[in-house]
Amino acid sequence: MFGTVHNFNQRTRDAWVRARAREVAPGSRVLDVGAGGCPYRPCFDRCTYVAQDAKPLDDADLRQGAYGAIDLVCDATAIPVADGSFDVVLCTEVIEHVADPIAVVRELGRVLRPGGLLLLTAPLGCGRHQSPHHYYGGFTPEWYRQFLGEAGFDAIDVAPNGGSLSHFAQMCIWVVSRLRRGIPRRQLAWRLPLLPLAAATLLPAAWIARMIDGAVGDDDFTVGYFVRARRAEPRG
Repeated sequence: MFGTVHNFNQRTRDAWVRARAREVAPGSRVLDVGAGGCPYRPCFDRCTYVAQDAKPLDDADLRQGAYGAIDLVCDATAIPVADGSFDVVLCTEVIEHVADPIAVVRELGRVLRPGGLLLLTAPLGCGRHQSPHHYYGGFTPEWYRQFLGEAGFDAIDVAPNGGSLSHFAQMCIWVVSRLRRGIPRRQLAWRLPLLPLAAATLLPAAWIARMIDGAVGDDDFTVGYFVRARRAEPRG
C-alpha cells in the first residue's frame, strides 16, 4: 500500500520525462536547465545532451547526492549559447528556486530554435526545500500561459501531476514520514504510540485517495504541472 502512493510526485514526473524523451528525434540537441544530478541524461542517450546548472546547492540537497557532469555552469537567465541553439529544453522543478522565473522562461525561449520543444515542470503546492534557494510557492496554469506566451511560446499544454486527492495522499504520507524520522528522546513518550495509529489511519486514507483521484476530476490542489510548449515560428 505504502509503495503505491509514496513519492508519487517524483515517480510520475520521472515517467512523464521518459515518455516525452521517447518522442524526441534522435540527434536532437537537448539542454537540461538546472540539471542537478543529471537524472534524465540517460533518457536522451540518442541525443546531444547538454547540462546547465548554477550549482548553488550542497550535495546533500540533491536527490542524486551530488551534481552530475555540468557542461554550462551559469545563471539560468544568462546561458552562454547563441540564440536558437537547441531543439529541446528540459527544465524540471527549477523555476521555484530562481529569483526571477519570468526572466528564466524568456531565456529558455531564446536558446530554443523556432519550432523547438520546451518541457517544463514546477510545483503548485510544496513544502520549503533546498533553502535558502526556494523563492516561490507554486505556479498555476494561468502563469504558464501568460508568461510563456510573452516569451514567444505557443501550443502551450499544461497537465496536472495528479489531482487534489493525490495531493491529500501525499500529505498523509508526509505526516507518517515525519513521525518516523529521528524521534528526539524528549518526544518518545508521545510520538512512539502515535506512529502506529497514524500509519493505520493515514496510509489507508492515502491509498484510497490516490485510487479514486481520477474519478473526482479536481486538480485545484495538485502538487504541480507538466508543461509542453513550442517556440513559435516567425510570422510571414
